[in-house]
Amino acid sequence: MQIHHQHFGEQDSWLFREGTHARMHDNLGCHVHADGSGATFAVWAPNAEAVSVIGDFNGWDETALRMHPRPDGSGIWEAIAPKTTQGQVYKYRIFSRFNGYVVDKADPFAFCSEAPPATGSRVWSLDHEWHDGNWMATRGACNALDAPMSVYEVHLGSWKRRDGQMLGYQEIAHRLAEYVTDMGFTHVELMPVTEHPFYGSWGYQTTGYFAPTARYGTPQDFMAFVDHLHQRGIGVLLDWVPSHFPTDEHGLGYFDGTHLFEHADPRQGFHPEWNSSIFNYSRNEVRSFLISSALFWLEHYHLDGLRVDAVASMLYLDYARKHGEWIPNKHGGRENLEAIEFLQDLNQAIYREQPDTVPIAEESTSWPLVTRPVDMGGLGFGMKWNMGWMHDTLKYFAKDPIHRKHHHNQLTFSLIYAFSENFVLALSHDEVVHGKGSLLNKMPGDSWQQFANLRALFGYMWTHPGKKLLFMGGEFGQRREWTHDGELEWWVTELAEHAGLQAYVRQLNRVLREEPALHQLDFSPDGFEWLQADEAETSVFVFLRKPLLGGAPLLIACNLTPMPRTNRCVGVPTGGVWRELLNSDAKEFGGAGWGNLGSVQAAPLPEGHQPYSLTLTLPPLSTLILRPAAND
Repeated sequence: MQIHHQHFGEQDSWLFREGTHARMHDNLGCHVHADGSGATFAVWAPNAEAVSVIGDFNGWDETALRMHPRPDGSGIWEAIAPKTTQGQVYKYRIFSRFNGYVVDKADPFAFCSEAPPATGSRVWSLDHEWHDGNWMATRGACNALDAPMSVYEVHLGSWKRRDGQMLGYQEIAHRLAEYVTDMGFTHVELMPVTEHPFYGSWGYQTTGYFAPTARYGTPQDFMAFVDHLHQRGIGVLLDWVPSHFPTDEHGLGYFDGTHLFEHADPRQGFHPEWNSSIFNYSRNEVRSFLISSALFWLEHYHLDGLRVDAVASMLYLDYARKHGEWIPNKHGGRENLEAIEFLQDLNQAIYREQPDTVPIAEESTSWPLVTRPVDMGGLGFGMKWNMGWMHDTLKYFAKDPIHRKHHHNQLTFSLIYAFSENFVLALSHDEVVHGKGSLLNKMPGDSWQQFANLRALFGYMWTHPGKKLLFMGGEFGQRREWTHDGELEWWVTELAEHAGLQAYVRQLNRVLREEPALHQLDFSPDGFEWLQADEAETSVFVFLRKPLLGGAPLLIACNLTPMPRTNRCVGVPTGGVWRELLNSDAKEFGGAGWGNLGSVQAAPLPEGHQPYSLTLTLPPLSTLILRPAAND
């Protein structure tokens, strides 16, 4: 697929200045001529006095290729280089109108960059023959709100390595597809692969909003990565960062001798938490830049969705700021009205242009209507990470079981608001770095209890309403915190306890896919019913997950103490045999083997509001999933 440079007409200029142009990558940046006659360059630098394209094709001579400003007042400069070849490096030398400022900038719209620490842009075309037609034709159903979604979050540079060296996109693609298919995850989510100068930022300090990082290969290599996963039936989501960008000189900051992409006032334009610049969402051209970037990845890389990073930092003017360090909006409030409008425009553009994809918000506050349509006053996202559930759940599971009865509501509280948004339950990379400890090491007790606790937690998570996301390494209980400088501790998967946990997650994913009750009504209260929510003294939680009318319900029972609970009476809606679909205490997963011998008969004795009842054994530190055998 080749992006052809289109003539930048009056309407393009008008839409760009209005902030609604969603395809600026067709017009700006470097576009190789299809006939081999060179390349066209275009850059937005309205406060430049002069701009030159300097690069390998002209000896980096600033007098060799002067750009010309468009006469339409758009601030766009253009030039044609007759002799360019794929891969040549270039930058824009910008001579500002102000203070004699001269700077060499990478191309904000470059499709390809030099491998860091080099910072130049590369002449590149985006030809690729895709082979994922089957996936693309049917993916709407896989990305839909009623689909089973179990996301494996991956940092490409530290998932697996060879002899200590990072793997390229194509090699990772085959290994990752094999592993994800075996484990039963439906999607992978990549921490940002947009080009970034500092590897230790994990991609969250982005300079190349249209370029996949060259650390792992070429744009075509990344296309092949997505293509291969799609051919294996795996969706690909990408972390995308429209909230801030780094201050590296070759990047977007102070682009033409003025604060072009960022706010000039540090109370609006500088992010104290990340030491980075904040986009100026009130500038229409900046909004066009960002919306174009989002749609570019979805269209030209066939991605299935964007996880939009740090939305809370965009919504609140006082985010991470003390009194006097921020400027209120025109109504005197702390809401960033321009950012709200930008996010609404972004999501409407995504659903208009790429309706089979999903935008997902990482939003950590109780901002209302994040996943409701814009015409209802919402932000228009498809889904939102449930940070409240994550914090409450990890706090609860970190407690010694003897104290859990005093914190019972930390697990029940999430159901009070579970259907107010379309939630993703995320145990992400953020929870296993910076001294927070790995998931396994957050669990209390001896080694056996830690593994039992983590299996019980995953069982509760996979059966709780909402889509699932787990960061790499959590699925086999890596003990050390994640580090971006090495690979995961794959060697521990040879050890029985770790292999048992991994086998359990594999089975959870299988049940999630196979049982409509666990995904069809994730975002509707019709899909959930408490049976025992108030058993604080025994730390027992029992609930039903229900599918659309006519399907089989599932019974989920969690016992979060190390004491087995025998002869536990639980009400159920139907009689007959109930089969144990999954028991986190099974010996094959490293458990003690307590349970119900595979099935239990429901008696016609009402319990609670249910017409039948089961007498169950609840294993220690466990989650059970049962299903009526009549529906098999």
